[in-house]
Amino acid sequence: MYLCGATVQAPPHIGHVRSGIAFDILSRWLTYSGVQVTFIRNVTDIDDKIISKAAERGVPYWQHANDGERAFTWAYDTLGCLRPTYEPRATGHVPEMIVLMQKLIDAGHAYAAEGDVYFDVRSWPDYGSLSGQKPDEMLAAADSVSTAKRDVRDFALWKGAKPGEPSWPTPWGDGRPGWHLECSAMVGKYLGEEFDIHGGGLDLVFPHHENELAQSSAAGDRFARFWLHNAWVTTSGEKMSKSLGNSLLVSEVVQRVRPIELRYYLGAAHYRSHIEYSEDAMTEAAAGFRRIEGFLVRAREVVGEVSADAVVPTAFADAMNDDLGVPQALAVVHDTVRAGNAALADGQAAEVTAAVGAVGAMLGVLGLDPRAEPWIGDGVRDELRPVIDALVQVALAQRAEARARKDFAAADAVRDGLKGAGILIEDTPHGPRWTVAALAAVPDDESES
Repeated sequence: MYLCGATVQAPPHIGHVRSGIAFDILSRWLTYSGVQVTFIRNVTDIDDKIISKAAERGVPYWQHANDGERAFTWAYDTLGCLRPTYEPRATGHVPEMIVLMQKLIDAGHAYAAEGDVYFDVRSWPDYGSLSGQKPDEMLAAADSVSTAKRDVRDFALWKGAKPGEPSWPTPWGDGRPGWHLECSAMVGKYLGEEFDIHGGGLDLVFPHHENELAQSSAAGDRFARFWLHNAWVTTSGEKMSKSLGNSLLVSEVVQRVRPIELRYYLGAAHYRSHIEYSEDAMTEAAAGFRRIEGFLVRAREVVGEVSADAVVPTAFADAMNDDLGVPQALAVVHDTVRAGNAALADGQAAEVTAAVGAVGAMLGVLGLDPRAEPWIGDGVRDELRPVIDALVQVALAQRAEARARKDFAAADAVRDGLKGAGILIEDTPHGPRWTVAALAAVPDDESES
């Protein structure tokens, strides 16, 4: 599987990482299903915007690109995306690009002109087949305005060197890669002439993926068997972009919601459906995930840890096998949670154990198991939990004494004080239990009396 990854010109917003989450879920499901997955997610570390933004900062292009790449890596890790098998950078594969360009020139599908190298769109009759566009109706390729093109729709494989810009030597002159060439070169190196799945955002279908397919096919490769494109995250009906000024940086959003809740929100919709971001929708999604998490916490207090070798329900597998139907799969998760809560209330330990195992298996596939990396800790750093527990137990002892003498106002004050500190108390048949505010659901109007 090859996923068009980040162009590392700036830190990622939530629209950027939606693609990473969608294809992380796909990779996890294929692996769970017994398929050996080689997952390539590239990094575009050279392009016009990277060069421009580096110049604005007064730093080399590679320093700006490295800063952006580190920001994306942090975001992927923070949101629980597994590392890909390989994560190649465009600038590390110029030799492969030169070989590919030479093959295309030799086959009559590309030509050099004034230091640039262009793909000859008219030479490839199937051009437009992926996006369904007709060449005669296409506008000029926007990656170059050179008058040396044979046809305005021809796109740049290689851009001749400009003063002050980074460049690499080639038989046709110094220069730097065109955007489309890099992916075909890296696909060929890591996945060969034919591979299974090519993924990316819906906005990449044309021209990027159309151009990839044309140049790789013209070079004799069979290329991708399947194409999967995730839809956008929008705000106010518009695709998220820095030019619109409506970016929601991952680093900012995770200050307001837990990363696992953000992953749940961005992964819950079908990958081909647009997500209209709003704080209300994010809050609703977070509450939905907490219901799942709360069941697991309560259930494990009763039945203990459950074996990790449980299998997902058939309905969940059917949903995932139907074009990665995550919304339907999550419905199965919530149905299982409801059945598990009913079993908890009835004291049916065997049914509770089965529900915990099934829910854990399903959350593992979705990258949402709160007991797995990187989520372990229930929102509390492991080294702080014993300290917090000791302090909470002192407060709970004071609360118990107040209740014993029927001083319910004092008991309420203890509970409210803990709640103000972010600790919620839940009374259970096994005694009071505490959790951080994000994980529990105690009604605001609950009182000791």
